[in-house]
Amino acid sequence: MTENLTWHSHTVSPEQRRRLKGHGSALLWFTGLSGSGKSTLANALEQRLMTLRVHSYLLDGDNVRLGLNGDLGFSDHDRVENIRRIGEVGKLFVASGTLCLSAFISPFREDRQRVRDALAPGQFIEVFVDAPLAVCEQRDPKGLYRRARAGEIRNFTGIDSDYQPPQCPEIHIQTDQLDTEQAVDKIVDYLKRHGVLTP
Repeated sequence: MTENLTWHSHTVSPEQRRRLKGHGSALLWFTGLSGSGKSTLANALEQRLMTLRVHSYLLDGDNVRLGLNGDLGFSDHDRVENIRRIGEVGKLFVASGTLCLSAFISPFREDRQRVRDALAPGQFIEVFVDAPLAVCEQRDPKGLYRRARAGEIRNFTGIDSDYQPPQCPEIHIQTDQLDTEQAVDKIVDYLKRHGVLTP
């Protein structure tokens, strides 16, 4: 299927893009249960990055499923393909010199590792947005847990589909213990300490 394809190398280098934009690029991969605060945190971080004049773009789970991945359901097979596609899109953003924020439940470690392996060392930054299931159910911003408990939604992560939490995430945010601004501060500090952003 790919035997007649050849990877085309571009003349503009990552270092040239970095000098142009004044910062590095990476894929910040926000993972966690529904209701843990992934989208809220990623959105707040993008707003902070805007004030720092950092080129960023946020890929959100629902938004992508309404477009690029509109043909996918929520079976384990479709979840794997969903994350594979997002990983490829995120890789393109990183290559463009953009700080890409990706907010997806992405429940399986193997899928997240596959995205990590597709990027250069240091370019995949896993952000575990961690909240106990009971807290996520109490928040339930979309009413999905209630519907899952009632049997109206099948294969719902945390209820009848597995979530495999990161074992060694670069950043661990416990959203039942930090407010959003504190969590954003923690992420920005990491990005500065690791040279993605200028200290």
